[in-house]
Amino acid sequence: MTVLPITSTFAAAFAISLVALSFPISLRRAKVGQMVGNSSDETLQRRIRTQGNFIEYVPLGLISLGLVEVHASPVWTVAAIGTTLAFGRLLHAIGMLWALAAVRGLGMLLTYAALVFAAGCLLLNVAS
Repeated sequence: MTVLPITSTFAAAFAISLVALSFPISLRRAKVGQMVGNSSDETLQRRIRTQGNFIEYVPLGLISLGLVEVHASPVWTVAAIGTTLAFGRLLHAIGMLWALAAVRGLGMLLTYAALVFAAGCLLLNVAS
């Protein structure tokens, strides 16, 4: 059985992060009375999109991270990809929630970097 300790650690952290992004949406929905769908409430919209963007990028990031780890890449490589993805997602969420475009942009760049680096590692492993 293959054990993926680094990917498992990041998956746990991302699961907790998803709950941390989701809970404020539920609270805001109750406050504004919009239990389903979007709303004209800007705060609710920001929270929904922050969570949505997280859900759009993290699954592929974790899958890629796990595959890099399975291919017996150096520990530092797996840790660097996971840390870059996590920091990117954190900065993106901060930028979205507090309307800080530069922070949001940096978060996306780090997210892209993690995905591209993971893809490069996977392609190198497949080619060798």
